[in-house]
Amino acid sequence: MRLPQLQHRYTTVQRVVGLLLMAFSSTMLPPIVVDGLYREGVALAFVWGFLITLAFGALLWFPVHRHRRELKIREGFLVVVLFWTVLSLFAAIPLYIALTPRLNVAQAVFEAVSGLTTTGATVITGLDSLPHAVLYYRQQMQWLGGMGIIVLAVAILPLLGVGGMQIYRAEVPGPIKDNKLTPRIKETARVLWQIYLTLTIACGVAYYLAGMTPFDAVGHAFSTVATGGFSTHDRSIGFYESQMIELICVAFMIASSINFGLHFAMLRQKHPLAYWRDAEFRTFIAILGAGVALITVVLWMFGTYGSGLQALRQALFQVVSIGTTAGFTTADYNAWPSLLAPLLLFGSFAGGCAASTTGGIKVVRIALLFKQGIREVVRMIHPNAELPIKIGHRKVPDRVVQAVWGFFSVYMGFYLIIFFLMMAAGLDVVTAFSAVAATLNNLGPGLGDVASNFGVVPDFGLWVGIFAMLLGRLEIFPLLVLLTPYFWRR
Repeated sequence: MRLPQLQHRYTTVQRVVGLLLMAFSSTMLPPIVVDGLYREGVALAFVWGFLITLAFGALLWFPVHRHRRELKIREGFLVVVLFWTVLSLFAAIPLYIALTPRLNVAQAVFEAVSGLTTTGATVITGLDSLPHAVLYYRQQMQWLGGMGIIVLAVAILPLLGVGGMQIYRAEVPGPIKDNKLTPRIKETARVLWQIYLTLTIACGVAYYLAGMTPFDAVGHAFSTVATGGFSTHDRSIGFYESQMIELICVAFMIASSINFGLHFAMLRQKHPLAYWRDAEFRTFIAILGAGVALITVVLWMFGTYGSGLQALRQALFQVVSIGTTAGFTTADYNAWPSLLAPLLLFGSFAGGCAASTTGGIKVVRIALLFKQGIREVVRMIHPNAELPIKIGHRKVPDRVVQAVWGFFSVYMGFYLIIFFLMMAAGLDVVTAFSAVAATLNNLGPGLGDVASNFGVVPDFGLWVGIFAMLLGRLEIFPLLVLLTPYFWRR
């Protein structure tokens, strides 16, 4: 009796993954149009990618297309993990087939995973001379991955014949996953994407008015709102040498790092104070402000730049970019005083707010860890005191606090394992440590040999980085839960 039930469960998963793969194949059509405009001869790679992805999705879907069954929480986790894993492999097909750039399998998959997880780490050099279709495809992958393709699919899951909350719970980043903006999960996903699309359009228009070409404005709007960090130029945002473009980038990186539920609350209340009432937002801004102030002072004291305003400009951009795990650059911060590069890197561990497009541990988790530490110190003095932990005026259930400590311990455990695997791949200590931070935090740039790109990392190290990026994007537990025997028990 147990075997048919398991087969029944996997049939549901197979149907959903097949449908989602067929839907994803359509994302390879816009690069074909772009290549038609610029006539650079790479359209065939995307045609093959489209046909292979569509065919494989159809092969999964057609045998079980009449099957209808509500997804349970276990199947939701399985769909999310399988889809991100399988999707990354198929997203790599055009990058592998294209003659420019010439990538092997590990490099193509690494680039695809980096795009979809909004990490922004790259193995490609010479971006300025790449075909426009390839450049567009990289930026588009980040935009789709920013909010999560699964959340987009949730908006149309009624058409698929399955419920959406199970997938939404597995996909949305942050420690508390039961809050919905609207009563129906379909409407929640639509609200999230409407906000996401609005920010993207506003960002693209602002870039264009500030002097970017239409192609660059669209591409950088995709990666800025996704806090991804891919650029169409090797020098990233520094290519433009424009203070206005940098300020626009900073503004939209911060906007995309805020809990999208706060954006919804502000639109509903029509009052910007909705942001400031949120304790996580205030903590996030305080962390960024402290980082900017500290690094500005150090740059000014060491005379790195000619004036305090120039030091402030560079500190502001780099702190926001690294702190929000976007990973854009306008300066070589590895050439700054030796204290600052590691300080910036550690800023990426916090990342942005929960339910945003950022990576990292998330500010709310950092705040809860700090408050729990303070509570334990106070308990040593007052053992019998009732000391609830609060975020703002809301009491946080002990279950959530325990989950945060569990996440942090597992995060640190995986960090050490991946660090030693990176060293086993031949990287030095500094490069290996920063490579783990760059991939597990979905940051992108690191220190040492991976400061500008991952082109020097051997294939084994790239596969380790791929695993780390997926682990970080899914916030560890959805992927980890599949590796436990408890998940597979009835």
